[in-house]
Amino acid sequence: MTFSNECHRRSSLTNTSRTLISTCLSALLLTAGCSGLQVGRDAQAGRSALQTGRPEDAIIYLSRAAESDPNYKLSTKAQESVLTYLGRAYYETGDDTKARAVLERALTNDNNDYLARLYLGLTLYRSVDRERGRKEIDAGLNGIHAWLDEVTSDSVYGMYWDPNRTIRLAIERTLAGKPEAGELTASAQRIGRQFDSEIDRARQTESQSIYQQGGKN
Repeated sequence: MTFSNECHRRSSLTNTSRTLISTCLSALLLTAGCSGLQVGRDAQAGRSALQTGRPEDAIIYLSRAAESDPNYKLSTKAQESVLTYLGRAYYETGDDTKARAVLERALTNDNNDYLARLYLGLTLYRSVDRERGRKEIDAGLNGIHAWLDEVTSDSVYGMYWDPNRTIRLAIERTLAGKPEAGELTASAQRIGRQFDSEIDRARQTESQSIYQQGGKN
């Protein structure tokens, strides 16, 4: 074999290796992208199941999403965690042991996840530790109130969130009074659902406003 042929052979091998590496990397990126899309679909499907009173179905979707990516957060202003919704689903099915474990994990990932703290408080209040449960409920409600105050102070998108202070007034009434156990639980659960629904309502109102402004220009 001549020197020229040997150089040509080595060049061909190098090009083949580069092509193979590029193909493998593209396949990995495509797989990761598809996996991320599936996690997002499962997380949203689980959230929708919770919103329509189907926590058992929610667990199927959310546990699958959490298994694939336990750090996944929904692409909303509130950026709620898939673990928060999974913990809520376990709570709503009465499985306090799993609810507590998942919600504590959510708070380990993000200590400022106030919806997770609220549902952890509800779980503890119903199960083993009513005193700590009440503290966590209060902390969760205060956190949601403060988060809404901060968001609504924004001059661009703040107007879309809790415009009549409905959620914040409900929180203030709950924290100011001394409700019985059943009343506290019902009120905290209602506020949690209202806050979750507010995420969608604010986004829809903002989108409609932007569309209408675009139509006028």
